[in-house]
Amino acid sequence: MVYIHAWQEYQDAAEALYAKSPTTTRYVVKWKSSEGKLVLKITDNTTCIKFKTYSSIFLNRFEALNLSLMEKMQNRRKVEPPAQPDEPMPVAPSAGDTAPVSSAAPSAAGAPAAGGVKKKKPKKKK
Repeated sequence: MVYIHAWQEYQDAAEALYAKSPTTTRYVVKWKSSEGKLVLKITDNTTCIKFKTYSSIFLNRFEALNLSLMEKMQNRRKVEPPAQPDEPMPVAPSAGDTAPVSSAAPSAAGAPAAGGVKKKKPKKKK
């Protein structure tokens, strides 16, 4: 087992190991709260790579690595937002049109806004 001390090296090695053999690769995360230690381990039964840290600075990097590996494990690609159209948006109706304009999200009278739950009134005591 090899501990890698630089995060970027570990991330590159972990993603390369998974890309090499995705069916046999296992990824393990161990957190010891009493010591404040985080240990990451990835193996494919022949190669084992580990990373150990006591610093909370690596939590964002750890989360990014998890997301990257999970996307690969689920065989999904990142969805990119659609490109902006080159044509301008249609112009509002002219003054001659008398069609009423409605809001995108109509609300019922007395209903709470934004889909909230309306509280029940307490029962009256006799």
